[in-house]
Amino acid sequence: MRILVFGATGASGILIVRELLAKLQSPTVVVYARSPEKLSDDIATNPQVIVIKGELDDEDGLDKALEGIDVVVSVLGPIVTKGPFHPSGTPLAKAYERIIGVMKKKSIKRLLALGTASNVDPADKFSLKFSSLVLGVATFARNAYKDVVAWGELIRKEDDLEWTLMRVAILTSGESKEYAAGYIGAPNIGTFLSRAAYASFVVDEIEKREWVRKAPMIASV
Repeated sequence: MRILVFGATGASGILIVRELLAKLQSPTVVVYARSPEKLSDDIATNPQVIVIKGELDDEDGLDKALEGIDVVVSVLGPIVTKGPFHPSGTPLAKAYERIIGVMKKKSIKRLLALGTASNVDPADKFSLKFSSLVLGVATFARNAYKDVVAWGELIRKEDDLEWTLMRVAILTSGESKEYAAGYIGAPNIGTFLSRAAYASFVVDEIEKREWVRKAPMIASV
């Protein structure tokens, strides 16, 4: 299986790449990154990893990275510490639009993409803690909020894609890989998720395909 990972140089992305290499049978992991020097040595030197340097607005680079890919995993998202300063114009939604365009050209169906509680799902129920989180983001990081909502709406409209919108709230550095997946308002869905558990969900979903064309909220247990 050949898997392309966007956002692989971030804290979550690095753990996802490691989990893919550890748990899947003989995978090839392609990393497309603006700054591949940020990759840890164990990833950068792994013979099962192909590193391609490129920008998200470089369609030739995206075309090269997506060649022969079976599954696209994206953890592209606003940088939390820079949320209030996220650029206007929904740049990440535009990047997803380019990525999906190349995927269609190459007949690539499977996409697992980062989402947040700002991506409302019809199966969600009211939750004061989640509503408060979303209100805070929408108020103090308005451009980031608009971008997240925009790429979520874009992905949901792609009926030809086998997408999964992997919604997370507050990511932590905890080591537990145990998680619950469901919808906001369920008693087992809290606001915290360890990045290790997030990586575990990615691998499980690639193998089991339990959330195709769905947007689960993922939480640590």
